[in-house]
Amino acid sequence: MTAERDLTRLLAGMRPDLDPGRYVFTTVDGPAPAGVAPVVTVAEPEGLTLVVRQEEADAAGLPYDYMAGRITLRIHSALDAVGLTAAVAGALAEAGMSCNVVAGFHHDHLFVERARAEEALTVLHRIAERSGSFPD
Repeated sequence: MTAERDLTRLLAGMRPDLDPGRYVFTTVDGPAPAGVAPVVTVAEPEGLTLVVRQEEADAAGLPYDYMAGRITLRIHSALDAVGLTAAVAGALAEAGMSCNVVAGFHHDHLFVERARAEEALTVLHRIAERSGSFPD
């Protein structure tokens, strides 16, 4: 599958999908603890940031203060595509919602406040509708 670069096609075909889980951001010194399978890791000078399911963080006794919902944009976006992150984060910001974006090789993943995740999904569906509809 060829990765998409055209912003209009990216927006129209993003097919946002809300994962039913609850995700948290935490940090550890060293590797992730046993029983914790991060969906995202970021190495920083202060420690290793982990994005994990809430139940895994709780079981491992990891501290957190932000509960997120994970929305995956199901279009295969190119890593060098321009404007997708700005468009979705901007629209969510206009609605007063935070958005932490992580780009995977195939898809972009948005971590939004869990309590407003359904609302964020609605905003994203509106963007896609306004951008038109293209075949996969």
